[in-house]
Amino acid sequence: MAFLSLHGRPVSYRLLGDADKPLLILAHPLGMTQAVWDDMLPALLAQYRIITWDLPGHGASSAWPDTSATIQPEDLAQEALALAALAGAKRFAYAGTSIGGVIGQHLIYQHSHRLEHVTLTNTGAAIGTAEGWQQRADMANEKGLPAMAGDIVPRWFGARACAEQPALVDGWRVQLGRTDARSYALLCEMLGRSDFTGAFKDVTVPPTQLIAGSDDVATPPDALRALAVALGVAEPRVLEGIGHVPSIECPAQLAALLLRSS
Repeated sequence: MAFLSLHGRPVSYRLLGDADKPLLILAHPLGMTQAVWDDMLPALLAQYRIITWDLPGHGASSAWPDTSATIQPEDLAQEALALAALAGAKRFAYAGTSIGGVIGQHLIYQHSHRLEHVTLTNTGAAIGTAEGWQQRADMANEKGLPAMAGDIVPRWFGARACAEQPALVDGWRVQLGRTDARSYALLCEMLGRSDFTGAFKDVTVPPTQLIAGSDDVATPPDALRALAVALGVAEPRVLEGIGHVPSIECPAQLAALLLRSS
């Protein structure tokens, strides 16, 4: 793990693999960390050089600065672009889950010339409602994430994973509780404002595959089907019995899909 200073705050990242391979940047879901990709790395490193990073206030990345009252999708896209520059890559492949998928949509919208191909999983052109995200943001600021983790984390995983791996759920509850509440709340508010439904009409969309989990309650397959229409790409691949985080629930299957997309 290494750190890059962006606008005066340290951002935690990993740059792995051979410099002569194409670059793949991976973005994790809200409330989690770059560790969600760990079980996929051995397979992906056979073909890619890889960057993972922790979003603001997540993992080992610094909280979002108090001087800024909002986080915009462009702010997070710029983190990805700064990391690509660090790796010396003018163009790169990208994969993101949940809020990582929202960052990917913004990269397509504003920086499509930088993208070789894109995989978006468990996301949507719009996720939830502005009111729902504001309620969650307010709760995070008022009660703190340890008090919320017991309700949030079980929604990340399919029923099979929850039943067979109770320690997995318990462990991610701990991790969510360690996340900076204000940064998390600002990201919730960002999600409440983000809607890419009509954004791609005049955009040259790079080759893009969409992946959904049949048991995902946060971004169900219909959300990915609507995103496919917005992007003008093929229908999503639906992973049966999988919830919101396929990189954890079925890492080998997701890695195979990423490798097939190149």
